[in-house]
Amino acid sequence: MLGDLSNWTRTITALSEANYRVLAPVLPVYHLPLKESHVLGLVTYTHRFLEAMAMDQSVLIGNSLGGHVALLYALQHPRQVAAMVLSGASGIYEVEIGTSTMRRRDREFIRERAAMTFYDPSHVTDELVDDMLEIVNNRATALRLIRMARSTQQETVTDRLHALDIPTLLIWGRDDRITPPDVAEEFLHRLPQAQLRFIDRCGHAPMIEHPELFNQYTLDFLSETIGTPRPVTSTERL
Repeated sequence: MLGDLSNWTRTITALSEANYRVLAPVLPVYHLPLKESHVLGLVTYTHRFLEAMAMDQSVLIGNSLGGHVALLYALQHPRQVAAMVLSGASGIYEVEIGTSTMRRRDREFIRERAAMTFYDPSHVTDELVDDMLEIVNNRATALRLIRMARSTQQETVTDRLHALDIPTLLIWGRDDRITPPDVAEEFLHRLPQAQLRFIDRCGHAPMIEHPELFNQYTLDFLSETIGTPRPVTSTERL
């Protein structure tokens, strides 16, 4: 939740076991300088990261804000993006979940906001609520979160999607209440090389609620678009 790397553990494992090289940068949503706390600041961070890793081309995989970052990065650096996998991406519109008027010390309110992310409310654990409470009750992180949320509304990509002639897989929860299914349909309509896979009984974070299906769709797409890597031999490792 809120960009934790653990959200992607099972996907990282599945892709790695299929011999893909996986890089999982932690986007500094709460740690950028205040003036750079916007979605374009995260795009700049991603570009610097990929440059530092000497990546000529990458497949970008992102959920929610991460999907928005992927889209803006691809618009700025189209030749460096081989393909994209987007899930619940912002950039067209998303339902406001209360970041600017959040009752920060109301535990049940925070739990209700978190529950909007999932179809299955059992994913809203006490630990998750505690983490969210810590974030929204820290003045510095809460301020950055609000600025980031506002910037996603300002940096829309709707009218620029036609320029992204890049193979793109959209994996969407059929029950997503934050970026509803019509958002996925709009991406499908506007992106020149998009395909869409809906997952039933799934909310805004398919890689958490249905990781096996999310990973299978992703692996099938990668096999079709960039091919399957061959295993590295023990001699090559040496």
